[in-house]
Amino acid sequence: MNFSFLKDYYMFFLEGAKITIVLSIITIIFGVIFGILFALMRISHNPILKSIAAAYIEFIRGTPVMVQLFIVYYGLSEIGIDFPDIYVLGSNFSDLMSGAIALSINSSAYVAEIIRAGIQAVDKGQMEAARSLGLNYSMSMKSIILPQAIKNILPALGNEFIAIIKESSIVSIIGIHELMYNTETVRGNTFIPFEPLLVTAAIYFIITFTLSTIVRAFERRLKTSD
Repeated sequence: MNFSFLKDYYMFFLEGAKITIVLSIITIIFGVIFGILFALMRISHNPILKSIAAAYIEFIRGTPVMVQLFIVYYGLSEIGIDFPDIYVLGSNFSDLMSGAIALSINSSAYVAEIIRAGIQAVDKGQMEAARSLGLNYSMSMKSIILPQAIKNILPALGNEFIAIIKESSIVSIIGIHELMYNTETVRGNTFIPFEPLLVTAAIYFIITFTLSTIVRAFERRLKTSD
């Protein structure tokens, strides 16, 4: 085993990990926001909103994330959306935004189904009780239903967040200098094909294990508050 390259290239791995974490955080935030939105549309009584949400979720879940990434990457310029030609975190800002948007779109569809299942698992009497107390639908959903749903689906959301971190490696194909892109750079420069992959796998494990620990701690805290 030859890890002599680390003394010269360890910063490549750290910089790549930083971009991977930033992309994952952006994806998680917007994936949850739009996931909640589409989940509420999916269970609404408005047939138009329900159809739009169903079509969106089925299309996103039924197509590969790589195809979605290329559609966003090439499609933004086709519809006249251009980002500033600057570099952020060592990568082109336009590429970063394309990757973040594509990953967020993909994640939102899966989060929407997770949240929908969590909402529908809450006893219907909870909504009826909230409405009987004078709360409207929005207030009932925000204050009564969603908090219970989140508590029920937290393990599934944690799994989705971990999947986001691992799937973020796909944005390397559009030139974003995240962990996998920098790993390939190290492999090409050093002509050492195997050991850099072990280092990358260890970094991904550290990131995902840390996230899993945080989610489990949060889950235990919610159970304690019951």
